[in-house]
Amino acid sequence: MSKMKSKAGIGSSFDDFLKEEGIYEDAQEVALLRVFAWQIKEAMKTSAITKVEMAKRMNTSRSQIDRLLDPKDDHVELATLAKAAEAVGKKLSLQLVA
Repeated sequence: MSKMKSKAGIGSSFDDFLKEEGIYEDAQEVALLRVFAWQIKEAMKTSAITKVEMAKRMNTSRSQIDRLLDPKDDHVELATLAKAAEAVGKKLSLQLVA
């Protein structure tokens, strides 16, 4: 019987592990914010937009841009994300999924 239990975990997904640990939703949120920060950084590079220019476009401070681009900062508001996307010529897109 112990052999069956040890094999049951083989092939389980990382999502399942996170759910079992009770941290799935938090991990998803952090991952999404990190991806967004990376996408904004890449768009800034592609368009040669500095942090100072980004701050001007968003009518905010450079320190706010630093926080926005910090993948560890998980206190970014939706309005700020939309404003950042617009500042680099993009649109923020959200969707509900099952």
